[in-house]
Amino acid sequence: MSHESFIQKVAERAGLSRIEAEAVAHATMRTLSERLTGGEARDLAAQLPRSFYEDLLPTEEKAESFGVEEFRRRVAQRAGVDQDKASAGIVAVLAAIRDTVTGKEWHDVMSQLGKEFAQLVETTG
Repeated sequence: MSHESFIQKVAERAGLSRIEAEAVAHATMRTLSERLTGGEARDLAAQLPRSFYEDLLPTEEKAESFGVEEFRRRVAQRAGVDQDKASAGIVAVLAAIRDTVTGKEWHDVMSQLGKEFAQLVETTG
């Protein structure tokens, strides 16, 4: 999937402007790089548009352990949006990731994020 297609999907699913969707997508990828192990972040980056590669470069090999609320707070702060837009954007970005990567890669990402994160995207089509 191209970068533009990815951002368009995020904007449509989350009800965000293109500029907001771009900011939330990059903020979500950056936050994912902190929440996933270094190897998993690199594996994910390999299957997404190249424009997200730097966002997903891990700063640490070990994943940080934090839940959905902290994830949302970090994304909102990085993207410069409110909590509601961050929430909708995170769900849309995760759904776009699910639609882009292989089933195995999606499973690997979700196994590291956990049930709380999986529940966010299980109802999105």
